[in-house]
Amino acid sequence: MPSSRASLPVAGQRNYYEGGRGLHAPGRETALGLGIATSERMLGICRGRRKFLAALLTLLCIPAITWLYLFAGSFEDGKPVSLSPPESQPHSPRYTASSQRERESLEVRVREVEEENRALRRQLSLAQGRAPAHRRGNHSRTYSMEEGTGDSESLRAGIVAGNSSECGQQPVVEKCETIHVAIVCAGYNASRDVVTLVKSVLFHRRNPLHLHLIADSIAEQILAMLFRTWMVPAVRVDFYNADELKSEVSWIPNKHYSGIYGLMKLVLTKTLPANLERVIVLDTDITFATDIAELWAVFHKFKGQQVLGLVENQSDWYLGNLWKNHRPWPALGRGYNTGVILLLLDKLRKMKWEQMWRLTAERELMGMLSTSLADQDIFNAVIKQNPFLVYQLPCFWNVQLSDHTRSEQCYRDVSDLKVIHWNSPKKLRVKNKHVEFFRNLYLTFLEYDGNLLRRELFGCPSEADVNSENLQKQLSELDEDDLCYEFRRERFTVHRTHLYFLHYEYEPASDNTDVTLVAQLSMDRLQMLEAICKHWEGPISLALYLSDAEAQQFLRYAQGSEVLMSRHNVAYHIVYKEGQFYPVNLLRNVAMKHVGTPYMFLSDIDFLPMYGLYEYLRKSVIQLDLANTKKAMIVPAFETLRYRLSFPKSKAELLSMLDMGTLFTFRYHVWTKGHAPTNFAKWRTATTPYRVEWEADFEPYVVVRRDCPEYDRRFVGFGWNKVAHIMELDAQEYEFIVLPNAYMIHMPHAPSFDITKFRSNKQYRICLKTLKEEFQQDMSRRYGFAALKYLTAENNS
Repeated sequence: MPSSRASLPVAGQRNYYEGGRGLHAPGRETALGLGIATSERMLGICRGRRKFLAALLTLLCIPAITWLYLFAGSFEDGKPVSLSPPESQPHSPRYTASSQRERESLEVRVREVEEENRALRRQLSLAQGRAPAHRRGNHSRTYSMEEGTGDSESLRAGIVAGNSSECGQQPVVEKCETIHVAIVCAGYNASRDVVTLVKSVLFHRRNPLHLHLIADSIAEQILAMLFRTWMVPAVRVDFYNADELKSEVSWIPNKHYSGIYGLMKLVLTKTLPANLERVIVLDTDITFATDIAELWAVFHKFKGQQVLGLVENQSDWYLGNLWKNHRPWPALGRGYNTGVILLLLDKLRKMKWEQMWRLTAERELMGMLSTSLADQDIFNAVIKQNPFLVYQLPCFWNVQLSDHTRSEQCYRDVSDLKVIHWNSPKKLRVKNKHVEFFRNLYLTFLEYDGNLLRRELFGCPSEADVNSENLQKQLSELDEDDLCYEFRRERFTVHRTHLYFLHYEYEPASDNTDVTLVAQLSMDRLQMLEAICKHWEGPISLALYLSDAEAQQFLRYAQGSEVLMSRHNVAYHIVYKEGQFYPVNLLRNVAMKHVGTPYMFLSDIDFLPMYGLYEYLRKSVIQLDLANTKKAMIVPAFETLRYRLSFPKSKAELLSMLDMGTLFTFRYHVWTKGHAPTNFAKWRTATTPYRVEWEADFEPYVVVRRDCPEYDRRFVGFGWNKVAHIMELDAQEYEFIVLPNAYMIHMPHAPSFDITKFRSNKQYRICLKTLKEEFQQDMSRRYGFAALKYLTAENNS
């Protein structure tokens, strides 16, 4: 684990041990009395394992001493004296009034001793339950029962000053025990919150995790891809269709901003697997500051009919005094917050939880008409009628950061914090004396490199991951002594991918002519986004190569842009940085795979399409019958060396700028062969589409059907990435058709890091040449005799 862990606040241990109070009867000078008094002192001063063991030994000796005393006193003249009631021996010759009183006194003494023994056991059990978890090292750490109370203590019960007592006890969370966590997640924005929550859990965890995600189709698509590409060991993720659960709760009117999904925690007993006995349920706006195993250990403190672990609500909402005529749902005292819930699913099912909450909701809705706080209102109404269901968690398990809460009473020091809950629509803008500290803690996980969380849990068996096994097999077949090893390795690198990082909303046109602009970029090309959105009104699919911290910078940039926020048809897919090369073709493939229209315009981020190109391409799709033919429509590319350009509004204006030297055909000065086959001389006068033939190193920008081949991932950074793709289109017998009234213009920018490496690094150029040759050999194997022309063309170029 990186050293940055030390900078994060890790929740400290708290101890609620209260010294045992003696039950010694004054005046009792017997060995029994001394034994009890000794036990009292041992309970009061227990500060370590030896003293704890001594207390246990003393306690175990009490029955033996007692019965030894009684046994010795039960003999008279070497014969045992019966302890039966006097009525049972009316004719005994030894039966006298004195012996009757003695036996009665003895029986009272026995009952007293037994009662004192039971009291001592209760006292010792209480002290044991309140002792802090004992740390046993990084790789064998287990957790004792969590400190806290099971009754309705005040909010301050969670902040009693800890002491150093370490009275030993048996661990209740084994090293490799799986911890189950359920999260309800719906929509694009919620998926981002889930990632931050999961990061905070992974950072501290030492146990395998099983995530149960109740998600709508959008969140499932996003998170399934994220966890598949994240490849974190000992983390299993299962999805449950939230849309199928809507009918279970849609009858409940709800005013909360979470909408219908805010009610779905109510149906977890029905949704989660029947063999799942317990689960921790979390809101998406939670941040962990400690190992989640500590919370999982609290389940072992549940007693009797306690089936819900909850923290008391830290606002006055349920007290009904926030404003005039404020009428909340019924609750026990301050009520309970449902941002963190411990559910004993097996017992809840036996109690017929489903029927219990439904009947309560139906009854209360007759007067309340709707819920204000979604599931929380219904949970509290049930608890009001059945307070025995709740085990009250200490408040540091859900420090609620919203305006007008009493959260500051939950902690006195950084080490007191365990779970932070941003339970306000304002989220990070809430009022709190220490909000900057909490915000910085949250931002730490928000921007933390998720790749560093791919830690193995040594000694714990893990389920076979086919993707991981295949990756290891592919990597093992590479020769690490190969000078081009890093290039070859990049082809198999799995990059963590977060699809639809921002809200996306678009329905393709019903005429099946819709076209999506596809491009990829990194942080240094971000300034092009607004200009492209002004030039292209159709849908856009972008893959952004960013670090976790850069992803948050992009988010702030996008949310601060009126142009970008007004466009809901732009899909932003984050591919997180890993390795030393820019995976340009992987990025293109990610953007292509998530195109929702029949056709796509394969462009680059530093090109501005002509005004009206979107509509022109849709008409051309029909004109050239792309739906039924294999065609690649070429959009001619030009460039300017001027940072400020009066963009041409027509072909005639563009031709005039070409003649004046304001514009040039793309790469005219450095790489003419890349676009020469477009035949710009013919394009100047063309009024109808015309066909051109493939030539070596041809790399035009094309419009193709969505089912076209992917880009070859072996090409990274600069060089041959588009050339190889166009070659494959030609091998699959696509026709190249130049559009006579379409154009795009490359805008100037500083050279990329990859082109600088290509120009300055001889080994880079050697490896690129090697990869080209291997690609051509692969083409020959796949396409046979027809592919020989690529080798010939390459040799002649």
